[in-house]
Amino acid sequence: MTADTSRVCRGQPPAVCEARTVNSIQVADETFVAADGATVAAVLADPARWRRWWPDLLLEVVDDRGPLGVRWTVAGPVTGTMEIWLQPVLDGVKLHYFLHAEPAGVAAWQLAKLNLTKLTHQRRVAGRRMAFDVKAEVERNRPVGVAPQPR
Repeated sequence: MTADTSRVCRGQPPAVCEARTVNSIQVADETFVAADGATVAAVLADPARWRRWWPDLLLEVVDDRGPLGVRWTVAGPVTGTMEIWLQPVLDGVKLHYFLHAEPAGVAAWQLAKLNLTKLTHQRRVAGRRMAFDVKAEVERNRPVGVAPQPR
C-alpha cells in the first residue's frame, strides 16, 4: 500500500492546508495618534508625502479605505504590499503599518547572501518616521490632555 502524498492535508479545506508564501521582509508596527481616522486619512492621502516617506518605492493604491486606512502594491527595490490600517481607539486611532515584500530581482538562492535583517530594519525605520510625521502633523495644535477635535 502506497501513501497518498498528493495532499498532505487530505480532508481539510484548501484555506487550511495550502502552503502560504512567507515574505523575506515583514514589518508590522503601530503608533497611537490622538486624532480621528478621517483627519489621519487626509494626511495619508497625499502622494507627495508618500514620495517623502518612501522615496525609492512606487506605490499604487489598491484599496482606499477612507478613515480606516489604505493599501498599496509596492514596486522598486522591493516588491509586495503595504498597508496602513487606522483602528479607532479611545480618542484617536492606532496607526498600524504593515509591509510584506521581497527584494526585487533577486532569485530565491540569492536571498541567503542578502542582509535581510538590515533591509527589514531600514523599512521599519521608514515606517516609524512616517508614523511620527503623521502624528506630529495632526497633533501639532492639540493642547496636552485635551481631546482631539475633528478637522
